[in-house]
Amino acid sequence: MIQDNSRGYRVFRVVNGIVLSLITFAAFYPMYFVVIASFSDGNALVKNVGALWAPLKPYTVDAYERVFANRNIATGYQNTLFVLAVGVPLNVILTTMGAYFLSLKNMRMGGVIMFLILFTRYFSGGMVPDYLNVKSLGLLNSLWALILPGAISSYNLIIMRTAFAAVPESLIESARLDGAKHYRILFSIMIPLCMPTIAVIILYYAVSHWNSWFAASIYLQDVSKYPIQLIMRQILILAQTAEMMGGDEAVAEAAQINELIKYALIVIGTVPILVLYPFLQRYFVKGVMIGAVKG
Repeated sequence: MIQDNSRGYRVFRVVNGIVLSLITFAAFYPMYFVVIASFSDGNALVKNVGALWAPLKPYTVDAYERVFANRNIATGYQNTLFVLAVGVPLNVILTTMGAYFLSLKNMRMGGVIMFLILFTRYFSGGMVPDYLNVKSLGLLNSLWALILPGAISSYNLIIMRTAFAAVPESLIESARLDGAKHYRILFSIMIPLCMPTIAVIILYYAVSHWNSWFAASIYLQDVSKYPIQLIMRQILILAQTAEMMGGDEAVAEAAQINELIKYALIVIGTVPILVLYPFLQRYFVKGVMIGAVKG
């Protein structure tokens, strides 16, 4: 391979490296700040102005102790893991099956069905019809209310359908000549060829379930069924309430604790997804490109 060693190209490489380094720093530093702030002294953190490069002494894990002292944290994690363990496989199964049949060129009314799916991307019935629908199905105050109403994402369905449509028709025809039926074609040809896209929609669904708190706040009344995000929101609100209701000294102390709790909650809520992402990252770009370029 011939390398360009001209002066202009060397300047470009230097400038490109600087720009990419700045972008990387801008993306990484906020999370780094949150982590080290959560281990800092509350009083020093409240007084700190500007950037933070190391935890402020004396180091403390008081925020994490206060958060995990809440007995609902374990229950919240358990509920969220249930939603993930049941919801994500259900999401992927329904999405891949729906996308496969919509990708068939001889699918009757396939264009009409795709139009209706696209229509829901821009228009919806609103919160009240959604609530009445969940209520009529008997799902109120049930974790299934967080799984079934959104079992298929129209966005993920479109990505998956586009990926299936990109599979060469000759492969499908060869399988049919060998006597393969739809489910054989789906599980033996389509899914193995589109695994990068499936990995991407797994990540999308997992992040969606993990970050979901609004639906839970509407459909769930029992605190023992709250997901972790709603529990953390409740802890933060209680800390803010304690700060507003105390005396001068109590307010100052509560402000310090509240600041630490805020950062600790961000770490607790973000780390599990950050742990999951590296395992799916290698599929991410390829999967999105396959599912978006050809239609």
